[in-house]
Amino acid sequence: MAKCSASTQQEMGMIALVCEPDQRDATLQAISRHLSSNPDLRCNIANINSKTQFVLSGEIAHINTVLQHIRHFDSHDPRAVRLKADSPFHSPLMQPAVELMRSLLSAPNAVTFNLSTLPCISNITAAPFSSAAELVDLVARSAAEPVLWHQSIVHLHRDHKVKRWIGIGPGKVGRNLVGKEVGMKGVDVKGGGVLALTDPKEIEEFMRALETTNSAGDGDADGDV
Repeated sequence: MAKCSASTQQEMGMIALVCEPDQRDATLQAISRHLSSNPDLRCNIANINSKTQFVLSGEIAHINTVLQHIRHFDSHDPRAVRLKADSPFHSPLMQPAVELMRSLLSAPNAVTFNLSTLPCISNITAAPFSSAAELVDLVARSAAEPVLWHQSIVHLHRDHKVKRWIGIGPGKVGRNLVGKEVGMKGVDVKGGGVLALTDPKEIEEFMRALETTNSAGDGDADGDV
């Protein structure tokens, strides 16, 4: 991915757009129409993160051109926030990384797959992987295609009735996005909750939070993610 970013002399990056829930889909459609009509623009929709937020990735000047167009001609005025990323992740500019990932994952014994173990949701489809071949294909493609984060959360929440959500890694952006969608926060929910482990120093507090949610509910671990 670093090599993909270094292959161009233009300023690259990602810009998050925030709008009202009833404006998100219309804004996405307006951007998609403009990009379809202007294939030379090095810009694409990279993430759909929530009912109010999505991300554009690519050449910064081209992203700004798209924003100016939809504001002037389509009457959409989302709030733009530049992300701390100097690379156009989840864009066609990352296609060489896709080919490398597919090659590595296609090596003998590189991937094992057991449908009876914990299901895993694909960024690309917002649905569980169904086979080893599909896993190789979709994981490789995820380097250059949009992340359907919001659709994945909705799928788990509505279709699988997930009760407990655990985010592992630096920062709490994911936890906050999930909490807003499912209407839960922290350990205040019987048998569930939205938790985040952002630093190894938090492990004891995190384990106590898990115990609290277990004792508050019926102890059933089904529906965790």
